[in-house]
Amino acid sequence: MPKFSFNSLVQSLRNTRLRNALFSLLLLSAIIISFESAPKLLHSSPVVYSQDVSLVTALPAQRDKLEYLLIAQPSSESPRYLIKFKGQPKIVSVKVPNSTHVNLEREVLLKNGIPYAIAQPEWLAANQTVLQDEEAQAGFFESAGGFMARNAVGLLLLVLMVVALKKSMPGLGSSVSVTRPEKLKGSMDDLIGMEDIKREVAHLESMIRNRELYKSHNIDKPFNVMLTGPAGTGKTKLAGYLAKQLGIPLIQASGSGLESGLVGGGSKTLNAIYKKACDQGRCLIFLDEAQSLFMPRGRGERKWDDDTANTLLGLLDGIKSDEGNGVIWVVASNFDDANSEMDEAMLRRFAVKINFRLPNKAERRELLRVFLKHKDEQVVAWDKLNLDYVAEITANLSPALLETVVDRASMIAIEEGSTIDTDLLFRAFERSAIGLTDRAASAEKDRQRERVALHELGHFFVQVDPLLRQGLPLDEVKSQSSLLKISTESVSKLGALGYVLSASPDAGLQTLEELEQDVMQLYGGVAAEELFYGARGISVGSQNDIQKATARLDLMVNQLSMYSRSKLDYRQFKHDGAREDAVREVEHKSDELYSRTLDTVADYRPWMTKLKDTLMERYVLSKDEVFELIGELQVSDPMAITSAESSTVSLAHTSRNSLADASAPQPARRQASQQAAPQEDIAMAT
Repeated sequence: MPKFSFNSLVQSLRNTRLRNALFSLLLLSAIIISFESAPKLLHSSPVVYSQDVSLVTALPAQRDKLEYLLIAQPSSESPRYLIKFKGQPKIVSVKVPNSTHVNLEREVLLKNGIPYAIAQPEWLAANQTVLQDEEAQAGFFESAGGFMARNAVGLLLLVLMVVALKKSMPGLGSSVSVTRPEKLKGSMDDLIGMEDIKREVAHLESMIRNRELYKSHNIDKPFNVMLTGPAGTGKTKLAGYLAKQLGIPLIQASGSGLESGLVGGGSKTLNAIYKKACDQGRCLIFLDEAQSLFMPRGRGERKWDDDTANTLLGLLDGIKSDEGNGVIWVVASNFDDANSEMDEAMLRRFAVKINFRLPNKAERRELLRVFLKHKDEQVVAWDKLNLDYVAEITANLSPALLETVVDRASMIAIEEGSTIDTDLLFRAFERSAIGLTDRAASAEKDRQRERVALHELGHFFVQVDPLLRQGLPLDEVKSQSSLLKISTESVSKLGALGYVLSASPDAGLQTLEELEQDVMQLYGGVAAEELFYGARGISVGSQNDIQKATARLDLMVNQLSMYSRSKLDYRQFKHDGAREDAVREVEHKSDELYSRTLDTVADYRPWMTKLKDTLMERYVLSKDEVFELIGELQVSDPMAITSAESSTVSLAHTSRNSLADASAPQPARRQASQQAAPQEDIAMAT
């Protein structure tokens, strides 16, 4: 005889046909019971139910037609007046409140001498229906219809509330879907470059396939995987690639989607996901955007907020039962323990940590080539395409953003009826990075456009100043300059009337001298405004530059102590009171760097005046156009500046020809053996 258990019943109920049959049987039983339990009318006369008191007050006028009048249960809260007229088979049952009954009996019956009697229990037992309400006497469908008609709005709101709860609480329903490996798209070959990440994934695959080998080394814990790195680098795609490579189903959920707003909702959802994964035997669970689960626990006032993280800890450790041996957890986050404080217990649960990075120049070039290869051959002008240049200007872009740039290029090509070439990809990159530009917004504002032109030229000349002071040929300066274009077109996305578009270098270490140069370049715009319009002529257009410069100065002075022998992160002392002279030291360095910026911009004042006129006329100057104009100025208007080593270098490589308003030689810059990389070391030492 087969053994019956609750688990076997649950397994049987998973059959859809069985569930539908049981539901139909229960519904039919409810209908039969409702008919059987309906009260039967033992008296031959039908009953008309009412609560209209006027039927009783009208009896004196109908006294001759009255056959009999009975009062049922006069002492109850709702007595019944049972009225029977001559020649009519109906009995009218009028339900009245007890207080009304007293007045009716005195003012209507007794006062008018209307005969009546009290209904005896034996008669009521034989005619039970006279004491029933109209709804109780009606059939099942009539009652149900009446109930739904009276409560239609409430029932609709209840249904909507239940649906909303199920949507907001994934654990309430079967919203967790399982994707079979054959339905997953892509493969590991789609991961362009990233050879270091591919090696980690190959090692992980070997660990999963050869569990017995790792057990021989006493490594029998679940191989939980943690993926970290910037957004758009391919973490989500990698989870799908891995599941397809291993030939196992994939369950995907979002970290934010776990929480339902109710206590225990996240834990319930996680357990539902885990149970469904265990039912698959071998399965990969992928939790995306799960950084909230990695935050240190026990720091909030609401301790139940940690329930979801505590549940995940238990599931990751595989301590529930042996049924989860085939479950692989892959959790992705845009943050890691290097740049964000995370829970130590959670981090220990992950045997494998794969950190994604942004692609380098060679990988960006290959990514662009692959994205363009997916398009029809005739829409790409390969002979007019310089992918090295495009890869250079798109530094620090993720693969997802690179694909966006290529898609934007396709949109522009379709709109203009052209093919994709280097210029079109540049415009697509500019559109993605800057947004829409407009000349009409500033076309009639010549005064503002002049200020914007000088502001942006100030940024540019401070940027190329170190190269020019080295006495490099102009072609060499051009090749090393990160300038892409200077524009006086308004940008609604940035709220700016102009901009300098520059290529960002790949992330790397920055020295003190480079950080100071960054601050001076940010100050270049406001310094140009002060040089041409005076100290009281500076506009609010420099607000963003000043905010960024302040952040850099705070990094150099307070976080890295680059100007002090004591290497401390002074931000950590803020809870005890900030260092009193910290602000004064930042102000001192700001004043020093801004003064140097003013001197630098003053050296280029004649050239800025002439370039400003050309920029006003054309609105936009590309890098080639800017250096072409500078080459012409070197011939027509040569000028000499003071080099960093205090020797004079002619920009036209001719005789010295200093300006009347040229500034004094700049003080020698401190050679920076200090780098920005030790920031974490200093913070830990502090």
